[in-house]
Amino acid sequence: MSLWNNTTYDVRLRAVRAVLEEQLPVTVVAQAYGTNRSTIHRWLARHQQGGDTALERRPVSGRPRKLGSLDAGGLRQIVLAPASEFGYETDFWTTRRIIQVIDARFGVQVSKQTVMRRLHEAGLTYQKPEREYFELSEEERQEWVRKEVPKIRAAVKKYHAILYFQDEANVSLTALLAKTWAPRGRTPKQTVTGKRGGVAAMSAITSRGNLIFRLHEKRIASPEVMDFLAQMLQHHRRRHLVVVMDQAPPHVSKATRAFIESQCRLHVFHLPKYSPDWNPDEKVWNHLKHQELKGHQAKTKDELSQLTHQKLTSMSHDPELLRGIFFRCCAAELLTFN
Repeated sequence: MSLWNNTTYDVRLRAVRAVLEEQLPVTVVAQAYGTNRSTIHRWLARHQQGGDTALERRPVSGRPRKLGSLDAGGLRQIVLAPASEFGYETDFWTTRRIIQVIDARFGVQVSKQTVMRRLHEAGLTYQKPEREYFELSEEERQEWVRKEVPKIRAAVKKYHAILYFQDEANVSLTALLAKTWAPRGRTPKQTVTGKRGGVAAMSAITSRGNLIFRLHEKRIASPEVMDFLAQMLQHHRRRHLVVVMDQAPPHVSKATRAFIESQCRLHVFHLPKYSPDWNPDEKVWNHLKHQELKGHQAKTKDELSQLTHQKLTSMSHDPELLRGIFFRCCAAELLTFN
């Protein structure tokens, strides 16, 4: 299992397949890929006329490019290599660094706007990286795919079970701020609380957009994990549940393992270590913090708890949104389990 390459062609193809094969609504796919419905419909029309190849970028007319010797492939080769290989202290690329490398390698001075346009044409966007831990072992992840994935598939099939991905998070009183338009040189202000603290939360999501959650006033430990698993079983009184979670200490403690073994309808599997990017439920927390609670005005933990409960409840009543969130996880191959 590997992360997708986010070229413009890949994005178009994945979006079209999400509508045609996964039967996701156009509105959900547009939201998941950060575009609008008319664009998705245009891609669908092109695909209907010419198949996958019709989604490739079309050549355009115009004056010769100033940087004709550097095509999209060459630019991607530069940007996808660590910046430290070009003498920089860190591995991250900025527009200024790219301009400097182009000048040094090709003897051509280009503007920031030109570089940004060429980056977009090459299917590159300016993104905040996800954490990838030093301790992560790609060998262990591939071994998990070979050994654990078949077991999960077999358990879902044998018991006609519902597959859930589970995770927990801490929602902070310190709100994440959103960008907004403002006069140049005059940074806008957003009033938020300076108090520390937060709300602990647990949730579990399915590929069909079902969401179960619970909030806690204290740090989550083994008793809270067991209570949440019991809540899930109570929610599905006649169904077996297959739950995939990470290897956090409360998930693998002796008490938690004993509880799992005592429940005949509960089948728990653990993700490889340091692999949050393989858990679709991580995307739920990302959406909650960066979209639903962005710039929130809660001043106390009680206010934050009420607001978080309200937002999660609203999300749980929107299965199309949750299916779109789930679909964006790189563990999309697991969607076929249900």
